[in-house]
Amino acid sequence: MNVRTGANDDARAYLSFMRHELHTPINAIIGYSEMLMEDAGDGAPEELAADLRQIAGAGAHALSLVGSLLAATQLPPAATPRHVAELGDHLQRQLQPSVAAITDCCDRWLALPADDMPIRDDFVKIREAARRLLALAGEMSVHAAEAAPPAAEATAPPASEAATVGATGYLLVVDDVEANRDLLARRLQRDGYTTGQAADGRQALEMIAARTPDLVLLDIMMPVMDGYQVLETLKASPEWRGIPVIAISAVDEIESVVRCIEMGAEDYLTKPFNPVLLRARISASLEKKRLRDREVSLYRELQSQYEQLTRLTQLKDDLTHMIVHDLRTPLTSLLTGLMTIESLGGLAELQHELLAMGIHGGQTLLGMINDLLDISKMESGALVLERAPLCPATVVETALRQVAPLARDKDLRLSAEVAPELPPVTADEDKLRRTLVNLLGNAVKFTPEGRSIIVAAVLADDGAEMLFHVRDTGEGIPREAFERIFEKFGQVETRKAGRKMSTGLGLTFCKMAVEAHGGRIWVESELGRGSTFSFTLPLNS
Repeated sequence: MNVRTGANDDARAYLSFMRHELHTPINAIIGYSEMLMEDAGDGAPEELAADLRQIAGAGAHALSLVGSLLAATQLPPAATPRHVAELGDHLQRQLQPSVAAITDCCDRWLALPADDMPIRDDFVKIREAARRLLALAGEMSVHAAEAAPPAAEATAPPASEAATVGATGYLLVVDDVEANRDLLARRLQRDGYTTGQAADGRQALEMIAARTPDLVLLDIMMPVMDGYQVLETLKASPEWRGIPVIAISAVDEIESVVRCIEMGAEDYLTKPFNPVLLRARISASLEKKRLRDREVSLYRELQSQYEQLTRLTQLKDDLTHMIVHDLRTPLTSLLTGLMTIESLGGLAELQHELLAMGIHGGQTLLGMINDLLDISKMESGALVLERAPLCPATVVETALRQVAPLARDKDLRLSAEVAPELPPVTADEDKLRRTLVNLLGNAVKFTPEGRSIIVAAVLADDGAEMLFHVRDTGEGIPREAFERIFEKFGQVETRKAGRKMSTGLGLTFCKMAVEAHGGRIWVESELGRGSTFSFTLPLNS
């Protein structure tokens, strides 16, 4: 390291340290005098009011002198400890009139009998702070040549926290200087806050562990454990990171401000602080905390309600699955009996017609039960597809045969358009056939008598998927209903007299079955000209 550069850095570091030290007694002078003026009010004797104004003014003048004379810019580029000592000499001479005025005012009131002087203790603190201010300036001129910061003062034991929580919150004051803690705590108590006091960072963390404060007012420059370390510990803790922290320090460099904010401090104030500004910053920080606490509470409440809703939904699904599953056995027995009667023959025409109606209704209900069970399995991820290579033409033909009786009843024409020499598609045969049957059945339901329905299968343009279409010539589906028709028991309002048609479970099953295969399904429609349901399946899934 260059010797001159090292000396310059040491001088600047010492200057910064002394600015911090000098701000502490100035903070006490201004703070206590302002509180005495507030206590005295408008009815104070003019002599007392005048002396307090003079003390506060002298303190403000001292603050201005420290800020201007000890600024880093006052040092030359090649600064040495001698330059710092010269600044200390100059500062001491400039401070002497202000300190003399402060001590004269204090001595005048301290000379009164103690019984007539209820504010005596505060004047003692002001006089001691003024003497300490001048002594620090003298130490700076004498000891600066050594370029070493004085050892930290031993701090008095912290005042114990109040036993009850105030209406506006519990605030923890952390500062290694007893006068600073006392001054700040008294201001906060005047505003209705309950306060606790800690003399260093380690003790602050112990107090926070014992009782979580609503806000921490944290000094930065402290022995044992400084404010940066406390802030880092708080923000690293899931339990404590929500506690708002206002950093309070005499250090006024922008780097310190930025560092505190980046580490998570809610705000930053320099000593001596403006009481009105401090009050506003505390109020704003506590309001933010209240809003955050409310958000956390609402989130936990919503999470609890969601978990309860999930349990109820699962219970409902389990009950539905059990009921539907149990219905399938007696329904299958009923259908077997009806079809056995039909096969025996010897029935009158009306009997045969009624029996056919019963069988058709039973088969429709059984299809709905199977769809509902499969939908439940697909929603829970329990459905296992039995994939195998399938011929598209064969699957289309089988589906057409299954819906042919329904089409004949409405005099509908069914036709297939299957491209020649299509490659096989790997899919679950039952699920693919039922998908086509459901789409064809839906087309039959919504196509007027005497019209046509077409089912088609072609190879997609990318050659990796099989594309199926089911086209009808019915009323068409409104565009705003395209997504709703795939919902369970979705309803579509048609153009004719606002009539609503239920789509049941068939289209829901189609959507979930196609997506289970890795494909996609969609609908295109034009009112008055019919609808086309299309879906794709990967050739090798």
